Amino acid sequence: MTLTPQDLQTYLSALVRQNLQMATMIWGPPGVGKSSVVAQVARQHDLEFVDVRLSQLAPTDLRGLPVPETDGQGSGVSRWYPPEFLPRSGKGILFLDEVNMAPPTMQGMAQQLILDRRVGSYELPGGWFVWAAGNRKEDRASVFDMPAPLANRFLHLTVRPDFDSWRSYALARGLHEHVVAFLTFRPELLWRLDPQQPAWPSPRSWEMAAHLHRAGLDASSAIGEAAGAEFAAFVRLFEQLPDLGTVLSGNGAGLKLPDEPSVRYAAVVGLAARAQDAEEAYRAFEWLAGTAGPEWLQLYVATLVSKFQATGQLGELAGLLGRDPRLAELVQGALSLAEG
Repeated sequence: MTLTPQDLQTYLSALVRQNLQMATMIWGPPGVGKSSVVAQVARQHDLEFVDVRLSQLAPTDLRGLPVPETDGQGSGVSRWYPPEFLPRSGKGILFLDEVNMAPPTMQGMAQQLILDRRVGSYELPGGWFVWAAGNRKEDRASVFDMPAPLANRFLHLTVRPDFDSWRSYALARGLHEHVVAFLTFRPELLWRLDPQQPAWPSPRSWEMAAHLHRAGLDASSAIGEAAGAEFAAFVRLFEQLPDLGTVLSGNGAGLKLPDEPSVRYAAVVGLAARAQDAEEAYRAFEWLAGTAGPEWLQLYVATLVSKFQATGQLGELAGLLGRDPRLAELVQGALSLAEG
């Protein structure tokens, strides 16, 4: 079953709401956001989140250490003392990351925890979900085959890169508008594995690039030289933009939207990213309606709705729909696409 990151979040949330404590394996390429989605679901449902990297553990790290206990008469038994990172109370998600990067002996130890919810003398509390994640062989990750008995204990979900999901995440996190605008213009660069280079574009590396760019540093160290060069050239286009702050304040009547398509992408996405409230958003819509074609209005509204959904402001935007039937129609269309 293949899902976008947004669909994955919805699916995992449904498992939590229905209290379906089925072991779940999430497959996908590196950097696509598997672990961050699981962490978001934990926060959304007020659950504890324990991230265990199986590839970094030895079997005794999971099962614990045998400690002799005597009866005072020189005889006794050994008791397994479990590691401190395994939960002992409460409710949460025990996330076994990089599960198939662990060697077979470690996967075998994890199998007991996944199947029986216990290992050694340790037993997982009843309020905890066991989910895992790993990369696929085609992602050129150093993975081991998952034993068939272990694989058969999991639900299997595959997550794929998806620009719309990433855009919602990026706008909610306030990532730099230049990065959001560039990937709107070049969405195929959201994820592009280059096995010959240590740095390459992925949702995770673009987030790092956004932080580097905000700090005035070259983003190529995160996304690679090729994508970095394209991004740098795109950023230079922002010098041709009209003053977006003037547009958002409602004083853009004398400003013109440039004709170059890449600059238009930068302006339209930049306006949606910078709009702090529904009133500013509406001023930008009015300006675009007088200077751009319907396809640019559609892009603006789609980006705006994605942002306001992610930041919980959609109700505020709804109050403006009666001002312009074009805006109402575009917002409804964007919401229908998001729900579909």
